[in-house]
Amino acid sequence: MSRIGRKPIKVPKGVSIIQNEDRLTVKGPKGELFLDIHPEISLSLEEGVLTVTRADDEKKTRALHGMTRALVSNMVEGVSQGFQKALEIIGVGYRAQMKGTTLVLSLGYSHPIEFDPPAGIEIATDGPTKIFVRGIDRQVVGQVASVIRGYRPPEPYKGKGIRYVGEYVIRKAGKSGGK
Repeated sequence: MSRIGRKPIKVPKGVSIIQNEDRLTVKGPKGELFLDIHPEISLSLEEGVLTVTRADDEKKTRALHGMTRALVSNMVEGVSQGFQKALEIIGVGYRAQMKGTTLVLSLGYSHPIEFDPPAGIEIATDGPTKIFVRGIDRQVVGQVASVIRGYRPPEPYKGKGIRYVGEYVIRKAGKSGGK
């Protein structure tokens, strides 16, 4: 049996879980998320603990078991606490600033890059070199952070660009000055 799939999910106070046939709704203080559940997977909520079970031991069902448990766990955590990704900008003249809800990036191109976040995502800056992406949906938060990082990924020679906080960039040696 799946090690991840059989772990119970603790549902904190203030979070309600409603299942209508194949659709799961998770509501919490930060918002509401939906997930379509495969018919082979079943959920049971007892005394604040949610368990995910599967109907059989087919390979596809085993894969869905762990994945569904992980998605539901992320939904519960998202509506109760939320998720955040932090990015840092490294490079002379590279900076980020907010204009209303739009993120404006100056990354050495001939023009500034304007990024409007999708619904449910909040972007904040802490000085000109720190960007924070926050939201309740873990997948969307990671995707938005990846898109922002993609505007100027860190290059391997000087390390300039946008990187996740704590990300290690492998540095290459430059040209040797010899003959």
